[in-house]
Amino acid sequence: MAEQLEPRAATERRRRIDDPFVRAVARVPVTVRTKLLIAFVGTSLLLVAVGLLGQLVLGQSNDRVANLRALQERAVEYRRLQAQADYLRSVLAENVGPAFNVVWPETAPPELRGVFSLAVDLIAVDAARRIGARTTTDRLGFVPPRADEVILGTIDQTADDLWAVMKQDIVPLYGGATTIEDEAIEEMLPLRADAEELAQNIYQDAAILSNRTNGEIQRLIDRNASSFASSRALFIGVAAGALILALLLGFILSRSLIRPIQRIGDRLAAIASGDFSGHVQVENRDELGALGVNVNRMNDELRSVYAELEAASQHKSEFLANMSHELRTPLNAIIGFSQVLRDEMFGPVNEKQTEYLDDIVSSGSHLLSLINDVLDLSKVEAGQVELEVHPFSLREALERGVVMVRERATEDGVRVAFAADPEVDVVDGDERRIKQVIFNLLSNAVKFTPAGGEVDVSATRLNGEVRVSVADTGPGIAPEDLERIFEEFQQSETGGVQHEGTGLGLALSKRFVELHGGRIWLESEVGRGSTFTFALPTRSSPA
Repeated sequence: MAEQLEPRAATERRRRIDDPFVRAVARVPVTVRTKLLIAFVGTSLLLVAVGLLGQLVLGQSNDRVANLRALQERAVEYRRLQAQADYLRSVLAENVGPAFNVVWPETAPPELRGVFSLAVDLIAVDAARRIGARTTTDRLGFVPPRADEVILGTIDQTADDLWAVMKQDIVPLYGGATTIEDEAIEEMLPLRADAEELAQNIYQDAAILSNRTNGEIQRLIDRNASSFASSRALFIGVAAGALILALLLGFILSRSLIRPIQRIGDRLAAIASGDFSGHVQVENRDELGALGVNVNRMNDELRSVYAELEAASQHKSEFLANMSHELRTPLNAIIGFSQVLRDEMFGPVNEKQTEYLDDIVSSGSHLLSLINDVLDLSKVEAGQVELEVHPFSLREALERGVVMVRERATEDGVRVAFAADPEVDVVDGDERRIKQVIFNLLSNAVKFTPAGGEVDVSATRLNGEVRVSVADTGPGIAPEDLERIFEEFQQSETGGVQHEGTGLGLALSKRFVELHGGRIWLESEVGRGSTFTFALPTRSSPA
């Protein structure tokens, strides 16, 4: 019990939560079409917003990638500049130390050492010139930042100073000789120290540029990672929010439309079942609200009409019951006296008088049967029929019914056959009413079966019920008449052509079977005959 109450309580809480929004949407005085259009436009705007945000995030990502590429290109150029500065330092280091410490093989002739030393110094001069040229914007391939321009200008100036020291001060001291005098060496030493210091300054400045750029790259990479994470979180959050808003909008709108439809459907189902006691409550100010008003108006009108029809039906049933009772008394007297006269109890009658008396008895009996059917139907409709239920032999009732119609069937050239399962015998029910049902079905089958035809009666026990079938080889019944013939005063086209009966037999049979908790149905095909079957629940074991 508690498990059933918890979901119900949760449902009630959800209703209380969304009711204000649903009611607000329902009370908007616009048409359903406009509401749907607004919902569609709102959802489209949310999708457009998500798309624009995605475009912005992609644009920012592309900008960060472009900035990183530019920094990487700058870092490459600065590393090349640093590599050249390092190369210049290594070249100058070849001519430093005792006797310039030229790194040549020990076997090299002393007279060639001056040539080698000069060649090294000229290489240094060329390297200094190339470093200065590499600091220009054309050679770099980009416009450096202002802070880098200052350092690049310093490198350019230092390279020019180094070039001047090497080209104008040191190289002329060689004088074109293959050897270097001790006086020239002594004069070169301070100049070489200056050159080395300048080369070291160039290298340090280039290292500053390279390290600074590498640091900027690393910081940009870190910022890119952080920005990407933030942008991704923002995009996911906005997309999720847009999705939730779209779903919420759709849910609220659908609830504002579906709930009234469900209420109207429930009210219509109640009206269809004959319940006119309630009204449908629809708060919508649109087509559904108008529909709810019309349903309530129809409910009230049908309730009034239904009450009038019930009163008229009650009056009709009472009138028919009273009239049938009043008619049966004189009719029984007419039939009785006609039979007395026909039997010549008070004197002889001639042949013509006997014929007329037979017509009076036959017509009176037919009229009495009609009155009895009308009276029975009126009692059923008025709820005044009380079944006298007791065990009786269904097989015996079927056999008696077959005997009752066999004489007429034989006269019309119709064969009547009966077969029943051995287990079909005693059932609980009102024997008189069941016999009436059996006689109605048998008499109809014989009546509409042409000469040379057959009527087969069978009884079986199946799935806790007894089924009795009456099959004939008559003209059959059209599909559109299969349900109609069980209504009062209704006949198929064949019955209407033959002008026999009143259309009450099948209606009474259906009512009597249903009063027993059973059912009756028809299977027929035009030109192939018909099979009427009724089923009664078994309340006692077979004898």
